[in-house]
Amino acid sequence: MTLHHEPHATESLLLPLDGGDVHVCQDGPREAPALLLIHGSASSARSWDALVPLLTGSHRVIRIDLLGHGRSAKPAGDHYALPGQARRVAAAMDLLGVRRAVVAGHSSGGVADTALAELRPGLVTALALINTGPGLDAFIASEQAVISPGTWPPADEEIRRFARTGFSRPGYRLPDELLDEVRAMTHHSLTATMRATSEYLAARALPERLAELGKPLLVLFGADDRRWRSASADRYRVVPGATVELLPGLGHSPILEDPPRTAAPLLAFTARR
Repeated sequence: MTLHHEPHATESLLLPLDGGDVHVCQDGPREAPALLLIHGSASSARSWDALVPLLTGSHRVIRIDLLGHGRSAKPAGDHYALPGQARRVAAAMDLLGVRRAVVAGHSSGGVADTALAELRPGLVTALALINTGPGLDAFIASEQAVISPGTWPPADEEIRRFARTGFSRPGYRLPDELLDEVRAMTHHSLTATMRATSEYLAARALPERLAELGKPLLVLFGADDRRWRSASADRYRVVPGATVELLPGLGHSPILEDPPRTAAPLLAFTARR
């Protein structure tokens, strides 16, 4: 385990877990209520960078690079199924001494949140899903660029074409550091993690899983999402007491497109937990 620590500064750890090292970072007062943030596919903990300073006034903010992403290991083989990813997240939280946390996920990170709540319902007090499609039938088919293994690692413009449906705000340009996160993946870790999300959703839709769990739920959805139909957010209303909110003018990635508008309802939700 490597550790760099200053009071309330970002704390960065590499935790040796099954499948390889998993990178975790923490911000905010360590005695504050825990808020776990999980990134989406082809991303990393860095996708939350702009949002974190808006959350640390009241939370111990924990971010994790799922296996295959960011600074975590990227093994070959079959390590990327959602139950396994959830098991590693739970193990990381145990090592950090976190017994209860609100968990928030962007895109497929919300699928990982759900898998974690199924695995460890005592750990997860509430869930916030940000532009997480409820089921495969809500996915918007497009001519999204495919990155082939023969051109790996991909060039900047190839990654931008691949990610173009992830944003809708006029003039928004994907930060260079997030291009680096895609390049740092292997082609196998990219395709295997995306396939794992599809398999999990095909087995059972998220609203059904979450209704059974009975956890408090916040669903935020950029109204102009180009990957998942924003109207599908209403399907989460089958979860008793769920709060569903559309964010006009934003697309699939409100955590990047408009962090303050994303943080406000998230903080209001966590304050009630």
